Amino acid sequence: MWGIKLNRSSDVSLKRQIYVALREHIIRGNLKAGETLPSTRQLALELQVSRNTIIEAFEMLNVEGYIVRRIGAPTRVAEGLILDTRTESRPSPGIEDIPEYIADFRTGIPDLRLFPRYAWQRITMKALSELCPSLLGYTGPQGMPALRQEIACWLHRSKGLVVDAQDIFITAGATHALHIVAELLYQDAQNIYFEDPCNIEMLKTFINRGFKISYIPVDQYGIQTDHLKNAPGYPVYVTPSHQFPFGGILPAERRAALIRFARHTGSYIIEDDYDSEFRYDGEPVAPLHAMDADRVIYIGTFSKTLFPALRIGYAVVPRNLQQRWCYLRTYTDVQNPPFEQAALAEFLHTRKLDRHISKMRKIYRERRQVLLSSLKEYFGDDWLVWGDAAGLHLTVEFQDAMFDDVFRQTARKELIRITPLDYHCIQKGVHANKLLFGYGHLEPAEIRAGIDLLHTFMKKAGYV
Repeated sequence: MWGIKLNRSSDVSLKRQIYVALREHIIRGNLKAGETLPSTRQLALELQVSRNTIIEAFEMLNVEGYIVRRIGAPTRVAEGLILDTRTESRPSPGIEDIPEYIADFRTGIPDLRLFPRYAWQRITMKALSELCPSLLGYTGPQGMPALRQEIACWLHRSKGLVVDAQDIFITAGATHALHIVAELLYQDAQNIYFEDPCNIEMLKTFINRGFKISYIPVDQYGIQTDHLKNAPGYPVYVTPSHQFPFGGILPAERRAALIRFARHTGSYIIEDDYDSEFRYDGEPVAPLHAMDADRVIYIGTFSKTLFPALRIGYAVVPRNLQQRWCYLRTYTDVQNPPFEQAALAEFLHTRKLDRHISKMRKIYRERRQVLLSSLKEYFGDDWLVWGDAAGLHLTVEFQDAMFDDVFRQTARKELIRITPLDYHCIQKGVHANKLLFGYGHLEPAEIRAGIDLLHTFMKKAGYV
């Protein structure tokens, strides 16, 4: 009847299949408002199912208002249910298919192939088996106490940063932390100072919240703090331990200038420490937070040291902002899942993260050198590298070259993913002769092959 076909081997129950079929007939107008439905006995006979199955399907339709059932009266279709079921095929905005690149120099990606899965699996199982039942409930916006304590210990032994675990707040990555910070510090018509160039995706977080951007130029050492003299007291976003994208380390004099500015104006410094663990000529740089815990919001992440899908970051928050932070976190997503937090706490406690970082630091140092030697082989001496020997990417300047979004898109059509530094600039055109080379996720052979392909493309397109 009405083209209803039942799949008796389906995981979907027969009553739900009948309900769905009748509902579709109603909203498409095949069954008109006020039209009488057959009796449950008649429909059960025609569909060869039990009468109880039909009664249950009708009850589902009745509860949701698709039909009207009255004692002693026939069952009828309810009023006002016909929908225009035409659909238009249109692409989802902002979503693009990611092709399989033959040369992929994207930035900020660790080598996920070398992550110690077996060790993580064992620790995850151990952490889950030992997890206190109370941690399966709502545990609050600050994060698991054991994880906060382990992060405090790790920051001390890896970077010399003395932090009270009570000041650490677990987040779903650094980007999530910045969203909370943007909400925390926003006021109507509020400005924020940003390095230029900067991570353009982080910049968008504050623009989307409503901040007006005041940019401050960056040189090979980082943000030029002279521009803050006599400037209004707005928040400042910086990456002092490894400036993105130039790669410089902010000198002590400029760090002190930032702290003096924040103290004098009553503003806050947002310190994004995204990958300073990977420094190849010496120990990781001490965070700016060490100079003034009351004026610096320090943000860290495990996306580069472990894997991005972990979605665990943290923020060290000044105490006078903590109550507001807790409120904002509580009324967004409350907390991170406990299982990953417990596993990461154990991973830190057993020093497995320390050993993994030490291992990867050696590997990334070698890959950086392969990239430099490959650039030398294919491009000669017509280039200059910027920044400190650290991180997972290089900024490379090519003399007399101009790399814009046309270059970026044309390269992608050739299945080469590489980003002009100009993409991350607020003031366009100033650094149009620079490219960003991510190398952390690439084997040495992949780096050499990628530089070969890039050189061939650039030569063919007239860039070299």
